Amino acid sequence: MTELQWQSRTVEQQVVGMPTSDGAGVKLTRVLTQNLQRRLDPFLMLDEFRSDNPGDYIAGFPSHPHRGFETVTYMLAGRMRHRDSGNNEGLLGPGGVQWMTAGRGVIHSEMPEQEDGLMHGFQLWINLPAARKMIPAAYRDIPAAEIPLLQEADGVAVKVIAGQYREQAGAIRQPDTEPLYLDLQLPAGGTRDIDIAAGHNAFVYVYHGSVSIEGVSVPQQRMAILGNSGDGVRLHSDDGASVLVLSGQPLREPIAQYGPFVMNTRAELEQAFADYQQGRLA
Repeated sequence: MTELQWQSRTVEQQVVGMPTSDGAGVKLTRVLTQNLQRRLDPFLMLDEFRSDNPGDYIAGFPSHPHRGFETVTYMLAGRMRHRDSGNNEGLLGPGGVQWMTAGRGVIHSEMPEQEDGLMHGFQLWINLPAARKMIPAAYRDIPAAEIPLLQEADGVAVKVIAGQYREQAGAIRQPDTEPLYLDLQLPAGGTRDIDIAAGHNAFVYVYHGSVSIEGVSVPQQRMAILGNSGDGVRLHSDDGASVLVLSGQPLREPIAQYGPFVMNTRAELEQAFADYQQGRLA
């Protein structure tokens, strides 16, 4: 495909995150909320946590259950200790990723391994198809050194967390939803075209600076939902920016969610609660 034929998707909608708290009172910004789950299928939630005030994060996320989806925690600054009911334990440090498949059930905790300093990162929830919601739970801790980082000649840096960017495969490949998860650093005046598979839902989240997409400005801490027409997204930044680019294959299945459980029917949700209460979840 020539450059003249390549077309960027456009911004369909911009979303401002909602301040909230989770766990034992961790303050965060919920960017992708429940009312967008259909539009951004297979993505269920995106939270950003960013604070240098220990009171905002020190209580962490004590033991809690999950069933029916995957969580992806990406740490930019700070350290978080993971422990779960499968006897998995890991320390998530700066630049690292924790990819957890809750499957049929897991009980885990995520607790800060620091008492001061900046804590900054993201947690993304990705749905699982009905046929795989009850698979055994799995956990993978991926340190920063194992995540491909492309430093390109024009100063653009691309971290390939999941999926594929040009010829570079990411640290994770997930065939169910085929997620693309990139962390893109644009220098002042930088432009980059990112291919997105046809039919995949996609969004961009700017966590530093600002970008423009087909003439539309997207400022810091704003999510841009991309339309589904086009070959990818063209990002430009006048002053430099840090951007998450995400896309995935929609599952097009019913979504039934209550708190930490994401299933397809109300009956399955009720079963998840019963299993948790009776000690059968994990």
